Amino acid sequence: MNASVGLTRGGTEWTPQFAVAIDPKKCIGCGRCYKVCPRSVLDLVERGEDQMDEDEDYDDDQMMVMTIADGGDCIGCGSCGRVCPKGCYSYSSAEA
Repeated sequence: MNASVGLTRGGTEWTPQFAVAIDPKKCIGCGRCYKVCPRSVLDLVERGEDQMDEDEDYDDDQMMVMTIADGGDCIGCGSCGRVCPKGCYSYSSAEA
C-alpha cells in the first residue's frame, strides 16, 4: 500500500504526516496546539495518575494534558507539533 500524497499549489508532491500520539508525560497542557489546530482533533483532559512522573511535584495548573480526541479528523498539516514547546507529538503517514 502507498501512503496518501497531495500536491502543493506549486505542484510539488507532499505526504501528510498525521498526529497519532501525544506523550502525556511531556505535555504541559498549555493549549497552544489546540489553538492552532484547524479541525476538532484535540481535547484537553485531566492528567491520569499513570501519566505523571514520580519525581515531579504537580500543582493544579499541571493537572491537564492534551489528547487526540478525533484522530480521523486530522488533515496532516503538522501545526500542532510546530507550536508544541515540549515536542510531545508523534506522526505517521496514512496508508492508502
